[in-house]
Amino acid sequence: MPALICGSLAYDTIMVFHGKFGTHILPDQIHILNVAFLVPDMRREFGGTAGNIAYNLKLLGGEPLVMATVGDDFGPYRERLDKLGIARTHIREVPGAFVPQAFITTDLDANQITAFHPGAMSSSYINKVSDASGVTLGILAPDSRDGMLQHAAQFADLKIPFIFDPGQAMPIFNGDELRYFIELADFVTVNDYEARVLEEQTGEPVEKLAERVQALVVTKGAEGSVIYANGQQISIPSVKENRRVDPTGCGDAYRSGLLYGIERGWSWEKTGRLANTMGSIKIEHRGPQGHQPTRDEIAERYRMAFDEPLWD
Repeated sequence: MPALICGSLAYDTIMVFHGKFGTHILPDQIHILNVAFLVPDMRREFGGTAGNIAYNLKLLGGEPLVMATVGDDFGPYRERLDKLGIARTHIREVPGAFVPQAFITTDLDANQITAFHPGAMSSSYINKVSDASGVTLGILAPDSRDGMLQHAAQFADLKIPFIFDPGQAMPIFNGDELRYFIELADFVTVNDYEARVLEEQTGEPVEKLAERVQALVVTKGAEGSVIYANGQQISIPSVKENRRVDPTGCGDAYRSGLLYGIERGWSWEKTGRLANTMGSIKIEHRGPQGHQPTRDEIAERYRMAFDEPLWD
């Protein structure tokens, strides 16, 4: 069952600040903010929302189809996708552009400050959902403005159920546009901060917005997640990590669990538990794609956390 993942492929430059941002940012001086952080640790990773979700879905044994636009420096990522066995059929190369680039600084409290260069992602609208055959489920992850608007409409026209995941793209849409996405989508997923922004922009509480979709998911980091579905508020406990190394890509790992469970018609409780399990595995490793668990290892982590088998 192929799942179409619309979003970005990006190179992530990840830096670690050996302190806490809050110590150096004075709330009453935000209007003249001028700070610099010494980052002794720096590395370059393969990332992007579509790439990260696809990577994790592949770990679970799913069949991800990535739909994205990339630039002239795509070579290393192309080789990686080929080694992973992730299809490149719907990845378009845009001459004269860069692969999107994210520059992420993380502090010791796992807070992040990110700068993002969209590069070829700005042309994502040239891809068409109708070009992908046999798709039974999709996800609309952060991408270019035009690309997200067009792909949402295309999913709806083709009657392909999809998850709306606004993420970092939320600031580029107003309240009416966010309501438009929710009306078209079958599922919505946001973190707790994005949920508050969604409420402010639309003027409606998440409980009310959830009535328009099959499920609205709010992730809460170490506090687990909450799924609003069928008039219920389902609390999903977190999965305790063995160590906290890097939060980059945890949300994308979580979303792979959502896709996998939805595809198979699992209950929301089980789907949410798998999603939380994927997030906990990811946070123990550097980079958004630095973890390499086998399906058996994922199942064992799930069993240890919830005292039930993952695979039937």
